[in-house]
Amino acid sequence: MSSEDVTAADLERTLLWAKAQAPSPAAGLFGPESATWRIDREAAIFLSAGRALLMQTAHPWVAQGVADHSVSLDDPFGRFHRTFSAMFSFVFGTVDQALEAARRLHRRHEAIQGRLREAAGPFAAGSAYHANHLPALRWVLMTLSDGALMAHEAVLGPVDPGLRERYIAESRILGAMFGIPPDTLPRDWMEFARERDGLLASDELTVTAPARHIAGRLVMDPPLPLLRSTLPAVTAHLLPERLRREYGFDFGPAERRRAERAVVWLARIYPHLPLALRYVGPYHEAVGRLRGRVRPAPLTRALNRIWIGSGALPGPKRPS
Repeated sequence: MSSEDVTAADLERTLLWAKAQAPSPAAGLFGPESATWRIDREAAIFLSAGRALLMQTAHPWVAQGVADHSVSLDDPFGRFHRTFSAMFSFVFGTVDQALEAARRLHRRHEAIQGRLREAAGPFAAGSAYHANHLPALRWVLMTLSDGALMAHEAVLGPVDPGLRERYIAESRILGAMFGIPPDTLPRDWMEFARERDGLLASDELTVTAPARHIAGRLVMDPPLPLLRSTLPAVTAHLLPERLRREYGFDFGPAERRRAERAVVWLARIYPHLPLALRYVGPYHEAVGRLRGRVRPAPLTRALNRIWIGSGALPGPKRPS
């Protein structure tokens, strides 16, 4: 194990810090006044899902880990549900639900280790990878925050600078769920953007054969037929140009127009959706919990099944 790998003890230290930031056990780590609830409650976050996945797998360790250990290619909907179940537990769960989800994720990551099949950027063929490695976890966290902000701006217009600053500052709490020490993470947008752009310009992000295979199976030819005409073009449109090229997207004038039309159409209708549909199920569950609901309302349970594959967030429903 590398000195940069997150151990169970490391995780417990960051969880203890995150717990101390929580407004209340029932409100969870962020609460209704947070920028994180404001941004992450939007169903538009789905718009950046393909981009976030391909940004993450542009890191050779992440791509090889997914290729070697994940069932994503055979069960893409299961991956979608597991990913959003963990993330929404961190954001909208009680403190107990969030911490329990973080420990589950860490244990799952503990089993994801192996060796690179080919040289990639600064990583030699045969070099060891581990999912709980801090630099890879930092990049995954960065893609989630960056993608959520991009999706929000695509359909609702520019994010207020103050809200964006708060969102980035609060992402340190989200990072604690991965075991990332909060004092090592960006505290403001300028610092965040500088680190993101530096990584995008470096060879630490190198699209490998496993990454291209994942992109082909999950994004370029998505398993849901409804998405096949738009998801590849929209994802390519949102990706940085360098990664779009390395993944081999066919993104000529026709694909660009298709992507732009899709985003413009969404931006026109999305703000007018009923809030019951515009906001994700786990957000409604959290609001209901703070109003004394023991069990999510029927519509919330239906939305939860779409987002997380079950009627309610996992773990203890009430703070202990």
